[in-house]
Amino acid sequence: MNRPLPFTPGPIGVFDSGFGGLTVLREIRALLPEYDYLFLGDNARAPYGTRSFDVVYHYTLQGVMALFRRGCQLVILACNTASAKALRSIQQHDLPRLDPRRRVLGVIRPTAEVSGRLTRSRHVGILATPGTVASQSYDLEIRKLFPDITVTGEPCPMWVPLVENFEYDRPGADYFVRQSVGRLLQRDPQIDLMILGCTHFPFLLPKIRQAVPQGVTVIAQGEYVARSLEDYLRRHPEMDALCTRGATCRYLTTEDPERFDETARFFMGDDVQSDHIDPEET
Repeated sequence: MNRPLPFTPGPIGVFDSGFGGLTVLREIRALLPEYDYLFLGDNARAPYGTRSFDVVYHYTLQGVMALFRRGCQLVILACNTASAKALRSIQQHDLPRLDPRRRVLGVIRPTAEVSGRLTRSRHVGILATPGTVASQSYDLEIRKLFPDITVTGEPCPMWVPLVENFEYDRPGADYFVRQSVGRLLQRDPQIDLMILGCTHFPFLLPKIRQAVPQGVTVIAQGEYVARSLEDYLRRHPEMDALCTRGATCRYLTTEDPERFDETARFFMGDDVQSDHIDPEET
């Protein structure tokens, strides 16, 4: 970490512990196709959801540094666990030391910001991994913005495996979706907005919407993160000028590239050719 960081225009970095962040990248590219992007998936050490705060912070900082070294001045943590367990520490303690001109943004705040106008009952449910629910990051962020909203989180430990094993549209997935949705509504029947607090979960969206009662809105994060990034770049022209525009997208993985490419093509709906990096290299 002692090598000097380059400070020249470069791609927008997108970091995730695995594949789910590709759903966020897809939405960002759809809204802002003119920019260059560099995605890094720490697939060799996924999942992050069951790991401690210290481990997630260490791994996430390594990923951010790897993207900084490759010219990214702005990095999006397209991972709820990383956003919940590492973002604040990186923003408050590491960026001032490394380079205060750089920025690292997460996926939790953009979704929290829209919750206030999407709920009428002021009762919001969070469907997420056990790690994200345990962190209470959504609870804290939403209540900070909207103190009158009651937030209830429900861990969904089986949902990520359903997606990564391509079982998300099979009949067997219905049981696990209805089980988690039912538990959440049992705990708070007044919920009228459910936030998918995991970037894998949009693949289960059709089944989730079938499982919720009429009048309950279910939202995924991707489009809100993309809109938030667009607004951020508009409000910060100095950072926008440091993001190159060549409409390219490159991929890095800490796993086997061929294995990554096969699954990433499914997530992106496009051809993907990645390069391998050592997760400890930074």
